[in-house]
Amino acid sequence: MKQTLHTRRQFLRTSILGGAVSWTIPAFLERTFFTLDAMAADSLVQNTTGKDGTIFIVLQLAGGNDGLNTLVPFRDDAYFRARPTIAIPGAKTLRLTDDLGLNPQLTGLKALHDEGHLAIVQGVGYPNPNRSHFRSTEIWHTASDSAKTEKYGWMGRYFDACCKGSDPSIGVSIGSQTPQAFAAPEPRGITFAKPEQFRFDLKNASDHDVADDFFRSVNDFESEQMDGASIGMLQGHADGSGNTMDFLQRTSLDAVVSSDKVAEIIKRTQPGASYPSNRLADSLNLVARLIGGGMPTRVYYVAQGGYDTHSNQSGSHERLMKELDTSLASFTADLKAQGNFDRVVLMTFSEFGRRVAENASSGTDHGAAAPLFLIGGKVKPGIYGKAPSLTQLHDGDIIHNVDFRSIYATVLSRWLNAPVEPILKRNFPIMSFI
Repeated sequence: MKQTLHTRRQFLRTSILGGAVSWTIPAFLERTFFTLDAMAADSLVQNTTGKDGTIFIVLQLAGGNDGLNTLVPFRDDAYFRARPTIAIPGAKTLRLTDDLGLNPQLTGLKALHDEGHLAIVQGVGYPNPNRSHFRSTEIWHTASDSAKTEKYGWMGRYFDACCKGSDPSIGVSIGSQTPQAFAAPEPRGITFAKPEQFRFDLKNASDHDVADDFFRSVNDFESEQMDGASIGMLQGHADGSGNTMDFLQRTSLDAVVSSDKVAEIIKRTQPGASYPSNRLADSLNLVARLIGGGMPTRVYYVAQGGYDTHSNQSGSHERLMKELDTSLASFTADLKAQGNFDRVVLMTFSEFGRRVAENASSGTDHGAAAPLFLIGGKVKPGIYGKAPSLTQLHDGDIIHNVDFRSIYATVLSRWLNAPVEPILKRNFPIMSFI
């Protein structure tokens, strides 16, 4: 075993360094290569990876998804009184129980429910909820209390606790901005919207140009200013968390180590299902190909934007639900065709739900608790959590009955085989959906 690990590491280090070393390589990259070379030589531990272990996928419904028109309480008169124009009649829902039905656009999720591969958790939120997109997203990404500000992300703490010595691509975010969920004292993970965005030209740029251009292209530095950006695409603050040059060096190295691997996988793999034409489907298609191609990634992060439905909600929410559903249907079909469906759990979340009552513009404003979906071959199906009251509210908002960190704790302990307390800062009740 030791000989195998030594040989593998030696080959990895030799191939990276042999392909990179030349008189044109930036000095900071050269120093980083040789530092990690020495670290790899000293370590004989190979962590579980996405090649041989379970895989977790986070799908953020960015902007604040309306949970009541996603999981519809069609037997509750309070629902129809609060929403005279945007409520969905029970006859149109996809019935799950005598009281609840899915949005009529979610036919693929209904099929997964009927197959026993969908868990729905009702009333998910946190104490003292915040209605700011930025702050609530930060709370979800860092698993912090609403009264505290946390610098590092919950997945970043998982990487630090459980993934030392792993490939740089242990975490992959598909998008233009690294989610704060990945932020850590020793950043791990890579971010890109398209595989070709990994690369940068070492031969034709100065050290400063390479560093600056790469940092901006991979992490979408300008988007932090939100110029022309939609809140519906917000994934969280892009935060290197630590010394900027250290983060930049690590990020640049991650790209060098991982770009050839990603490019090779994309080149030799084809989708195992037909995907619709939209951004979310493109992201999930890419994730499926990376999984099928043997990428060692343990955690993937994708997002669908547009859920900030303050006006004329019905049409836009219907479109988003259909886009979500058809994309997930293709993705799960792809994973099944690969034989990888049992190795994957996908979790959806939104930074908050919407108010119970519709507003004067036939939309809904920022709220609090909402339902959350979990999909996978090993998910224990059912509807979890108590149905939230639509009459006993807090300032017009649903009161949560499941802390989102209980879901994180369950995923960590039962799916990723990780300790809960060091990552979430304390223990939370474990649920039974896995």
